Amino acid sequence: MTRQAYRPILITDARPSRDDQLRSRQVRYLVMMSIRVACLLIGAILLGLEAPLLWLWLPICVVGMVLFPWLAVLIANDRPVKDEHRLSRFTRRAAPDAPAPLSLPVQQPARVIDADDVA
Repeated sequence: MTRQAYRPILITDARPSRDDQLRSRQVRYLVMMSIRVACLLIGAILLGLEAPLLWLWLPICVVGMVLFPWLAVLIANDRPVKDEHRLSRFTRRAAPDAPAPLSLPVQQPARVIDADDVA
């Protein structure tokens, strides 16, 4: 029995496990909600200190407090694209075969039966 050369199997295109996907989504959610909390704290501190340009910084903090939770939920619920759909938009589909040109039947001259032709 001959021994075949050992060839390692590459799994670089393998999808991450569901646990890994869930963990990365949880981390992204936590980071985005931390940014929301930071916007809340910065807004409260700026309001308490009556900082210059408060009219500029306070709306920025409010937008961050409103926008980040919405984005965090969208990103946390997003899953990676399935493999069968990943490249389908980049591959060209074969053009459908062109329909055969319409060929009209060759018209034979119409046969006229006359009473005189009857034998």
